[in-house]
Amino acid sequence: MTLAANDRSLDVSASAHAPASAGLVLFALAMGGFAIGTTEFATMSLLPYFSAGLGIDEPTAGHVISIYALGVVVGAPLIAVLAARIPRRTLLIGLMALFALGNGLSALAPTYHWMLVFRFLSGLPHGAYFGVAALVAASLSAPNRRAQSVARVMLGLTVATILGVPAASWMGQVLGWRTGFAIVAGLALLTVVLIALFAPRDTVQPGASPLRELGALKRRQVWLTLATGAIGFGGLFAVYTYVASTLMAVTEVSPAFVPVVLAIFGLGLTAGTLVAGWAADRALVPATAGMLLWSAFWLAAFPFAAGNIWAVSLVIFMIGSGGGLGAMLQTRLMDVADDAQTLAAALNHSAFNAANALGPWLGGMAIAAGYGWTSTGWVGSGLALGGLAIWIVAVLDARR
Repeated sequence: MTLAANDRSLDVSASAHAPASAGLVLFALAMGGFAIGTTEFATMSLLPYFSAGLGIDEPTAGHVISIYALGVVVGAPLIAVLAARIPRRTLLIGLMALFALGNGLSALAPTYHWMLVFRFLSGLPHGAYFGVAALVAASLSAPNRRAQSVARVMLGLTVATILGVPAASWMGQVLGWRTGFAIVAGLALLTVVLIALFAPRDTVQPGASPLRELGALKRRQVWLTLATGAIGFGGLFAVYTYVASTLMAVTEVSPAFVPVVLAIFGLGLTAGTLVAGWAADRALVPATAGMLLWSAFWLAAFPFAAGNIWAVSLVIFMIGSGGGLGAMLQTRLMDVADDAQTLAAALNHSAFNAANALGPWLGGMAIAAGYGWTSTGWVGSGLALGGLAIWIVAVLDARR
Protein backbone atom coordinates (compact mmCIF):
# COMPACT_ATOMS: atom_id res chain seq x y z
CA MET A 1 0.00 0.00 0.00
CA THR A 2 1.43 3.40 -0.96
CA LEU A 3 0.49 6.96 -0.19
CA ALA A 4 -1.60 7.05 -3.35
CA ALA A 5 -4.44 5.77 -1.20
CA ASN A 6 -4.10 8.51 1.39
CA ASP A 7 -7.17 10.44 2.43
CA ARG A 8 -5.58 13.63 1.21
CA SER A 9 -3.88 14.36 -2.09
CA LEU A 10 -1.29 17.07 -2.63
CA ASP A 11 -2.08 19.55 -5.34
CA VAL A 12 1.45 19.25 -6.56
CA SER A 13 2.67 15.73 -7.31
CA ALA A 14 6.10 14.42 -6.45
CA SER A 15 7.17 14.53 -10.06
CA ALA A 16 6.13 18.18 -10.37
CA HIS A 17 8.38 19.28 -7.50
CA ALA A 18 11.80 20.51 -8.42
CA PRO A 19 14.44 19.08 -6.06
CA ALA A 20 15.10 22.55 -4.60
CA SER A 21 11.41 23.04 -3.84
CA ALA A 22 11.08 19.64 -2.18
CA GLY A 23 14.28 20.38 -0.27
CA LEU A 24 12.81 23.59 1.13
CA VAL A 25 9.69 21.75 2.26
CA LEU A 26 11.78 19.10 4.00
CA PHE A 27 13.88 21.82 5.64
CA ALA A 28 10.74 23.52 6.94
CA LEU A 29 9.40 20.24 8.33
CA ALA A 30 12.78 19.37 9.88
CA MET A 31 12.87 22.77 11.61
CA GLY A 32 9.76 21.73 13.52
CA GLY A 33 11.52 18.52 14.51
CA PHE A 34 14.49 20.59 15.66
CA ALA A 35 12.23 22.67 17.91
CA ILE A 36 10.53 19.60 19.36
CA GLY A 37 13.82 17.76 19.91
CA THR A 38 15.33 20.79 21.61
CA THR A 39 12.55 21.13 24.17
CA GLU A 40 12.22 17.38 24.78
CA PHE A 41 15.87 16.89 25.68
CA ALA A 42 16.86 20.35 26.97
CA THR A 43 14.14 20.26 29.63
CA MET A 44 16.10 17.47 31.33
CA SER A 45 19.25 19.60 31.57
CA LEU A 46 17.28 22.66 32.73
CA LEU A 47 15.54 20.70 35.49
CA PRO A 48 17.83 21.84 38.37
CA TYR A 49 17.25 25.47 37.40
CA PHE A 50 13.49 25.53 36.95
CA SER A 51 13.01 23.38 40.06
CA ALA A 52 14.84 26.04 42.07
CA GLY A 53 12.99 28.83 40.27
CA LEU A 54 9.58 27.29 40.99
CA GLY A 55 10.49 26.40 44.57
CA ILE A 56 10.24 22.60 44.27
CA ASP A 57 12.69 19.72 44.71
CA GLU A 58 14.18 17.91 41.71
CA PRO A 59 12.18 14.66 42.01
CA THR A 60 8.98 16.71 41.94
CA ALA A 61 10.30 18.71 38.99
CA GLY A 62 10.72 15.41 37.14
CA HIS A 63 6.92 15.34 36.83
CA VAL A 64 7.26 18.27 34.43
CA ILE A 65 9.09 15.95 32.02
CA SER A 66 6.64 13.11 32.56
CA ILE A 67 3.58 15.30 31.93
CA TYR A 68 5.04 16.39 28.58
CA ALA A 69 5.40 12.73 27.55
CA LEU A 70 1.79 12.16 28.66
CA GLY A 71 0.73 15.03 26.42
CA VAL A 72 2.47 13.35 23.49
CA VAL A 73 0.80 10.00 24.12
CA VAL A 74 -2.66 11.57 24.50
CA GLY A 75 -2.35 14.20 21.80
CA ALA A 76 -0.99 12.06 18.97
CA PRO A 77 -4.06 9.83 18.43
CA LEU A 78 -6.60 12.41 19.59
CA ILE A 79 -5.49 15.14 17.18
CA ALA A 80 -4.97 12.67 14.32
CA VAL A 81 -8.58 11.51 14.60
CA LEU A 82 -10.26 14.86 15.27
CA ALA A 83 -8.28 16.59 12.49
CA ALA A 84 -9.10 13.98 9.85
CA ARG A 85 -10.79 16.55 7.59
CA ILE A 86 -8.22 19.31 7.96
CA PRO A 87 -5.68 19.75 5.11
CA ARG A 88 -2.22 18.65 6.16
CA ARG A 89 -0.54 22.00 5.51
CA THR A 90 -3.13 23.80 7.65
CA LEU A 91 -2.83 21.15 10.35
CA LEU A 92 0.97 21.43 10.50
CA ILE A 93 0.76 25.20 10.89
CA GLY A 94 -1.83 24.84 13.65
CA LEU A 95 0.19 22.19 15.47
CA MET A 96 3.35 24.29 15.45
CA ALA A 97 1.40 27.36 16.58
CA LEU A 98 0.03 25.35 19.52
CA PHE A 99 3.54 24.09 20.28
CA ALA A 100 4.86 27.67 20.25
CA LEU A 101 2.05 28.76 22.58
CA GLY A 102 2.72 25.94 25.04
CA ASN A 103 6.44 26.67 25.22
CA GLY A 104 5.92 30.42 25.40
CA LEU A 105 3.57 29.94 28.34
CA SER A 106 6.07 27.53 29.93
CA ALA A 107 8.61 30.35 29.88
CA LEU A 108 6.12 32.50 31.80
CA ALA A 109 4.83 29.83 34.20
CA PRO A 110 4.34 31.46 37.64
CA THR A 111 4.00 28.22 39.64
CA TYR A 112 4.75 24.51 39.47
CA HIS A 113 1.13 23.58 38.79
CA TRP A 114 0.84 26.05 35.91
CA MET A 115 4.09 24.64 34.57
CA LEU A 116 2.50 21.17 34.51
CA VAL A 117 -0.47 22.53 32.54
CA PHE A 118 1.73 24.31 30.01
CA ARG A 119 4.08 21.35 29.50
CA PHE A 120 1.11 19.03 28.91
CA LEU A 121 -0.19 21.56 26.35
CA SER A 122 3.25 21.64 24.69
CA GLY A 123 3.29 17.85 24.38
CA LEU A 124 -0.11 17.54 22.70
CA PRO A 125 1.00 18.49 19.12
CA HIS A 126 4.33 16.62 19.26
CA GLY A 127 3.31 13.19 17.93
CA ALA A 128 0.73 14.45 15.46
CA TYR A 129 3.25 16.92 14.00
CA PHE A 130 5.88 14.26 13.33
CA GLY A 131 3.28 11.86 11.94
CA VAL A 132 1.76 14.37 9.52
CA ALA A 133 5.18 15.80 8.58
CA ALA A 134 6.37 12.30 7.67
CA LEU A 135 3.35 11.77 5.42
CA VAL A 136 3.90 15.10 3.66
CA ALA A 137 7.60 14.34 3.20
CA ALA A 138 6.87 10.91 1.75
CA SER A 139 4.28 12.33 -0.63
CA LEU A 140 6.94 14.58 -2.17
CA SER A 141 9.17 11.64 -3.03
CA ALA A 142 9.28 8.81 -5.50
CA PRO A 143 8.06 5.53 -3.95
CA ASN A 144 11.62 4.21 -3.72
CA ARG A 145 12.79 7.26 -1.74
CA ARG A 146 10.02 7.61 0.84
CA ALA A 147 12.05 6.44 3.82
CA GLN A 148 14.91 8.82 2.98
CA SER A 149 12.50 11.75 2.94
CA VAL A 150 11.03 10.67 6.28
CA ALA A 151 14.57 10.34 7.66
CA ARG A 152 15.37 13.91 6.60
CA VAL A 153 12.43 15.20 8.61
CA MET A 154 13.63 13.16 11.59
CA LEU A 155 17.07 14.74 11.20
CA GLY A 156 15.65 17.86 12.83
CA LEU A 157 15.20 15.83 16.00
CA THR A 158 18.64 14.22 15.81
CA VAL A 159 20.48 17.48 15.08
CA ALA A 160 18.72 18.99 18.10
CA THR A 161 20.60 16.53 20.32
CA ILE A 162 23.88 17.88 18.92
CA LEU A 163 23.22 21.62 18.58
CA GLY A 164 19.85 22.68 19.93
CA VAL A 165 20.03 21.05 23.34
CA PRO A 166 23.51 22.34 24.29
CA ALA A 167 22.64 25.85 23.04
CA ALA A 168 19.30 26.01 24.86
CA SER A 169 20.84 24.54 28.00
CA TRP A 170 23.74 27.01 27.96
CA MET A 171 21.47 30.01 27.39
CA GLY A 172 19.12 28.70 30.06
CA GLN A 173 21.97 28.51 32.56
CA VAL A 174 23.43 31.91 31.66
CA LEU A 175 20.23 33.90 31.02
CA GLY A 176 17.81 31.91 33.16
CA TRP A 177 15.79 28.72 32.58
CA ARG A 178 12.85 30.62 31.12
CA THR A 179 15.04 31.62 28.19
CA GLY A 180 15.40 27.97 27.19
CA PHE A 181 11.64 27.60 26.70
CA ALA A 182 11.40 31.00 24.99
CA ILE A 183 14.00 29.90 22.44
CA VAL A 184 11.92 26.83 21.59
CA ALA A 185 8.81 28.99 21.17
CA GLY A 186 10.77 31.16 18.73
CA LEU A 187 11.91 28.10 16.75
CA ALA A 188 8.30 26.91 16.57
CA LEU A 189 7.13 30.27 15.23
CA LEU A 190 9.92 30.16 12.64
CA THR A 191 8.61 26.74 11.59
CA VAL A 192 5.10 28.16 11.20
CA VAL A 193 6.47 30.78 8.79
CA LEU A 194 8.56 28.27 6.83
CA ILE A 195 5.69 25.81 6.42
CA ALA A 196 3.34 28.60 5.36
CA LEU A 197 5.89 29.70 2.74
CA PHE A 198 7.05 26.37 1.34
CA ALA A 199 4.64 23.52 2.11
CA PRO A 200 2.33 22.65 -0.82
CA ARG A 201 -1.38 23.29 -0.42
CA ASP A 202 -3.43 20.13 -0.24
CA THR A 203 -7.08 19.14 -0.40
CA VAL A 204 -9.14 16.75 1.67
CA GLN A 205 -10.59 13.90 -0.34
CA PRO A 206 -14.24 12.93 0.03
CA GLY A 207 -14.68 10.19 2.59
CA ALA A 208 -11.98 11.37 4.97
CA SER A 209 -13.36 11.20 8.51
CA PRO A 210 -12.45 10.45 12.12
CA LEU A 211 -14.16 7.08 11.78
CA ARG A 212 -11.95 6.12 8.84
CA GLU A 213 -8.82 7.10 10.76
CA LEU A 214 -9.95 4.89 13.65
CA GLY A 215 -9.89 2.01 11.19
CA ALA A 216 -6.12 1.82 11.81
CA LEU A 217 -6.88 0.33 15.21
CA LYS A 218 -8.49 -2.71 13.55
CA ARG A 219 -5.31 -3.71 11.75
CA ARG A 220 -2.98 -6.21 13.45
CA GLN A 221 -0.03 -5.03 11.39
CA VAL A 222 -0.38 -1.52 12.77
CA TRP A 223 -0.38 -2.80 16.36
CA LEU A 224 2.54 -5.14 15.77
CA THR A 225 4.60 -2.35 14.20
CA LEU A 226 3.81 -0.03 17.10
CA ALA A 227 4.71 -2.75 19.61
CA THR A 228 8.04 -3.28 17.83
CA GLY A 229 8.88 0.36 18.47
CA ALA A 230 7.51 0.53 22.02
CA ILE A 231 9.65 -2.44 23.08
CA GLY A 232 12.59 -2.31 20.68
CA PHE A 233 13.27 1.41 21.13
CA GLY A 234 13.19 1.05 24.92
CA GLY A 235 16.71 -0.34 24.90
CA LEU A 236 18.23 2.89 23.63
CA PHE A 237 16.47 4.91 26.34
CA ALA A 238 17.45 2.43 29.06
CA VAL A 239 21.11 3.33 28.47
CA TYR A 240 20.74 7.00 27.44
CA THR A 241 18.82 7.97 30.58
CA TYR A 242 21.61 6.83 32.90
CA VAL A 243 24.63 7.41 30.66
CA ALA A 244 25.71 10.60 32.48
CA SER A 245 25.67 8.84 35.85
CA THR A 246 27.47 5.82 34.38
CA LEU A 247 30.19 8.01 32.89
CA MET A 248 30.87 9.70 36.23
CA ALA A 249 30.53 6.62 38.47
CA VAL A 250 32.09 3.89 36.28
CA THR A 251 34.15 5.58 33.57
CA GLU A 252 35.19 8.21 36.14
CA VAL A 253 35.20 11.21 33.80
CA SER A 254 34.59 14.75 34.97
CA PRO A 255 31.06 16.18 34.63
CA ALA A 256 32.43 18.61 32.04
CA PHE A 257 33.10 15.73 29.63
CA VAL A 258 29.58 14.31 29.81
CA PRO A 259 28.11 16.74 27.21
CA VAL A 260 30.81 15.65 24.77
CA VAL A 261 29.70 12.02 25.00
CA LEU A 262 26.05 13.06 24.70
CA ALA A 263 26.96 14.95 21.53
CA ILE A 264 28.65 11.78 20.25
CA PHE A 265 25.36 9.98 20.88
CA GLY A 266 23.61 12.67 18.80
CA LEU A 267 26.10 12.20 15.96
CA GLY A 268 25.39 8.47 16.01
CA LEU A 269 21.65 9.13 15.99
CA THR A 270 22.03 11.40 12.96
CA ALA A 271 24.22 8.95 11.05
CA GLY A 272 21.91 6.04 11.89
CA THR A 273 18.84 7.92 10.70
CA LEU A 274 20.45 8.68 7.33
CA VAL A 275 21.60 5.10 6.83
CA ALA A 276 18.23 3.73 7.98
CA GLY A 277 16.37 5.81 5.39
CA TRP A 278 18.65 4.56 2.63
CA ALA A 279 18.39 0.92 3.72
CA ALA A 280 14.62 1.00 4.26
CA ASP A 281 14.04 2.24 0.71
CA ARG A 282 15.85 -0.83 -0.59
CA ALA A 283 14.71 -3.62 1.75
CA LEU A 284 12.53 -2.41 4.60
CA VAL A 285 11.77 -5.73 6.31
CA PRO A 286 15.32 -7.17 6.58
CA ALA A 287 16.78 -3.71 7.24
CA THR A 288 14.49 -3.25 10.25
CA ALA A 289 15.44 -6.68 11.61
CA GLY A 290 19.09 -5.82 11.05
CA MET A 291 18.75 -2.52 12.90
CA LEU A 292 17.24 -4.25 15.94
CA LEU A 293 20.05 -6.85 15.94
CA TRP A 294 22.61 -4.05 15.57
CA SER A 295 21.12 -2.27 18.59
CA ALA A 296 21.03 -5.46 20.67
CA PHE A 297 24.73 -6.11 19.98
CA TRP A 298 25.97 -2.63 20.87
CA LEU A 299 23.73 -2.33 23.93
CA ALA A 300 25.19 -5.63 25.18
CA ALA A 301 28.68 -4.22 24.53
CA PHE A 302 28.01 -1.21 26.78
CA PRO A 303 28.84 -2.95 30.11
CA PHE A 304 32.20 -4.11 28.74
CA ALA A 305 33.14 -0.68 27.35
CA ALA A 306 32.02 1.49 30.26
CA GLY A 307 35.40 1.39 32.00
CA ASN A 308 37.27 3.13 29.20
CA ILE A 309 36.33 6.56 27.83
CA TRP A 310 37.42 5.81 24.26
CA ALA A 311 35.63 2.47 24.11
CA VAL A 312 32.46 3.79 25.71
CA SER A 313 32.39 6.79 23.36
CA LEU A 314 32.50 4.44 20.35
CA VAL A 315 29.76 2.24 21.82
CA ILE A 316 27.58 5.25 22.64
CA PHE A 317 27.89 6.38 19.01
CA MET A 318 26.81 2.93 17.82
CA ILE A 319 23.91 2.80 20.30
CA GLY A 320 22.79 6.20 19.04
CA SER A 321 22.85 4.94 15.45
CA GLY A 322 20.17 2.43 16.43
CA GLY A 323 17.77 5.36 16.61
CA GLY A 324 17.37 5.03 12.84
CA LEU A 325 14.70 2.47 13.69
CA GLY A 326 12.20 5.34 13.98
CA ALA A 327 12.29 6.23 10.29
CA MET A 328 11.98 2.56 9.35
CA LEU A 329 8.88 1.96 11.47
CA GLN A 330 7.34 5.23 10.27
CA THR A 331 7.67 3.99 6.69
CA ARG A 332 6.30 0.56 7.57
CA LEU A 333 3.18 2.16 9.06
CA MET A 334 2.53 3.89 5.74
CA ASP A 335 2.46 0.48 4.09
CA VAL A 336 0.12 -1.23 6.56
CA ALA A 337 -2.27 1.56 7.60
CA ASP A 338 -4.27 1.53 4.35
CA ASP A 339 -6.56 4.63 4.40
CA ALA A 340 -5.90 5.52 8.07
CA GLN A 341 -2.47 7.02 7.49
CA THR A 342 -2.55 9.99 9.85
CA LEU A 343 -3.54 8.10 13.00
CA ALA A 344 -1.05 5.30 12.36
CA ALA A 345 1.76 7.78 11.67
CA ALA A 346 1.00 9.78 14.82
CA LEU A 347 0.76 6.66 16.99
CA ASN A 348 4.37 5.87 16.10
CA HIS A 349 5.38 8.73 18.38
CA SER A 350 3.09 7.52 21.13
CA ALA A 351 4.95 4.21 20.89
CA PHE A 352 8.26 6.11 20.92
CA ASN A 353 7.30 7.81 24.18
CA ALA A 354 6.09 4.53 25.64
CA ALA A 355 9.61 3.22 24.97
CA ASN A 356 10.97 6.37 26.63
CA ALA A 357 9.05 5.39 29.76
CA LEU A 358 9.64 1.62 29.66
CA GLY A 359 13.41 1.64 29.06
CA PRO A 360 14.35 4.00 31.92
CA TRP A 361 11.90 2.24 34.27
CA LEU A 362 13.40 -1.21 33.66
CA GLY A 363 16.94 0.18 33.67
CA GLY A 364 16.26 1.93 36.96
CA MET A 365 14.91 -1.30 38.45
CA ALA A 366 18.12 -3.13 37.48
CA ILE A 367 20.26 -0.42 39.07
CA ALA A 368 18.11 -0.33 42.23
CA ALA A 369 18.35 -4.12 42.49
CA GLY A 370 22.12 -3.78 42.85
CA TYR A 371 23.26 -4.86 39.39
CA GLY A 372 25.18 -1.63 38.83
CA TRP A 373 25.03 1.27 36.40
CA THR A 374 26.18 -0.80 33.45
CA SER A 375 23.30 -3.26 33.83
CA THR A 376 21.24 -0.88 31.70
CA GLY A 377 23.13 -2.28 28.71
CA TRP A 378 21.82 -5.80 29.36
CA VAL A 379 18.31 -4.46 29.93
CA GLY A 380 18.54 -2.50 26.70
CA SER A 381 19.82 -5.46 24.71
CA GLY A 382 16.94 -7.58 26.00
CA LEU A 383 14.43 -4.95 24.94
CA ALA A 384 15.96 -4.70 21.45
CA LEU A 385 15.72 -8.48 21.09
CA GLY A 386 12.14 -8.31 22.34
CA GLY A 387 11.40 -5.78 19.61
CA LEU A 388 13.02 -8.11 17.08
CA ALA A 389 10.81 -10.98 18.22
CA ILE A 390 7.70 -8.86 17.72
CA TRP A 391 8.96 -7.77 14.30
CA ILE A 392 9.41 -11.39 13.24
CA VAL A 393 5.84 -12.12 14.35
CA ALA A 394 4.66 -9.12 12.32
CA VAL A 395 6.47 -10.32 9.19
CA LEU A 396 5.12 -13.85 9.51
CA ASP A 397 1.62 -12.52 10.15
CA ALA A 398 1.80 -10.37 7.00
CA ARG A 399 2.57 -13.45 4.90
CA ARG A 400 -0.51 -15.35 6.05
